[in-house]
Amino acid sequence: MQSTRTLTDKMFLILKGLGMGAANKVPGVSGGVVAFVAGFYEEFIYSLQKINRKAFKLLINGRFTSFFNYINGRFLALLFFGMVVSYFSVSKLLDYLFVRYELFVWSVFFGMIVGSIYYINKDFKDWNYKTYTSLAIGIILGVSISFLHPAKENDNLWFVFFCGIISVSGMTLPGFSGSFILILLGNYVLLLVDSVNALYDTFYDILNGKFLVAAHPERLNLLKVLVVFTLGSVTGLVTFSHVLSYILKHHKSITLSTIIGFIIGSLGVVWPWKKTIYKVGDNGAFLFDSTGERIVENYQRYIPKLNSETLYAILFIFLGILIVLALEAYGAKTRKSNA
Repeated sequence: MQSTRTLTDKMFLILKGLGMGAANKVPGVSGGVVAFVAGFYEEFIYSLQKINRKAFKLLINGRFTSFFNYINGRFLALLFFGMVVSYFSVSKLLDYLFVRYELFVWSVFFGMIVGSIYYINKDFKDWNYKTYTSLAIGIILGVSISFLHPAKENDNLWFVFFCGIISVSGMTLPGFSGSFILILLGNYVLLLVDSVNALYDTFYDILNGKFLVAAHPERLNLLKVLVVFTLGSVTGLVTFSHVLSYILKHHKSITLSTIIGFIIGSLGVVWPWKKTIYKVGDNGAFLFDSTGERIVENYQRYIPKLNSETLYAILFIFLGILIVLALEAYGAKTRKSNA
C-alpha cells in the first residue's frame, strides 16, 4: 500500500495521528474510530500486519529500504509521529479543557461517537441473524464494561506489560477504549499520567544539563514502568493487527457489526452528564496524582435538567457530529483520489 504522498497528504496523516493519540487518551473514546471514520483503518491494520518474520529478516540483513517499503513505513512513521506529538501537546490541552469545560468536552466526544455510528452503519447492508447477534454481543459487552468498577493501582511489571497489550486495543478495535480499560484495571493514572510526566520531566532536565535521573528513584521506577508498558503496547499492536487482519479478510461482516455494537455500547462511557467520583484514602481525603490532580475513580450518570448549560452541551454534541461528517467527507475524497 506504499504510495507517493503529497506534502498535504503527509500533513493530514500527521493530523490523523494527533487525533488518534488524543482519542486514545480519553476514557471511552477509541482511536480506532478516528481511523475508521477518516478512511485509513484497513490500511493501518494491514500495514501493522506486515510487521512479521519477513520484515525482521529484511531488517536483520540490513535491507533497511526494503524493510521500510514492505511495512508501508512512511504511512506508519507519519501516523505514529502524530500520536507521539499528541501525548505531549494535544493531550495536555485536553487535560486543561477537561478541568474547565468538562461537560462540553464530553458532549463533543459523545457527538463524535454518534456520528461514527451513523458513518459505519450507513453503508453496511449485510444484516442477517449472525450480524444482528454480533451487534447485540458488541452492545452488551460495551455497556457491561462501562459499568464495571475500577481495580486498585498495580505497578507489577508483568501486569504493566499486560496493561500495555490491552491499552492498544482502542487503536485497532474501534469502539473499544483502551484508556477506559486502563481505568478499570486501576492503572490509568500510573501509565498515562505519572509515567508520561516522568519522561517529560527527565527530558526537561536533560535539556537543562541535569543528568541526575538516578537521584530520583521514584522517577526511575516510573520510567521503568513506562518502558515495560511501551513494550507491551508494541506487542499488543502487532498481535491484534495480525488477528484483525485475518478476521477482516474472512469474517468482515461479523467484525463490522460487532464494532458497531462496541461503539453503541461505549455511549454510556462518554455520556456528558455525569458526576465525577474521586478516589479517597483511608482518612477520607482525596487522592492526588503526581501532577496535583485528583484521581478519578468512576462516574455517576444522570439525566440533565433543561437549562442554558444543557442547551450549550447539545450544541457541542452536534459539533462533534459535524466533525465526524467532515472527517468522513475527507476520507471519501482521499479514497477516491487513491482509487
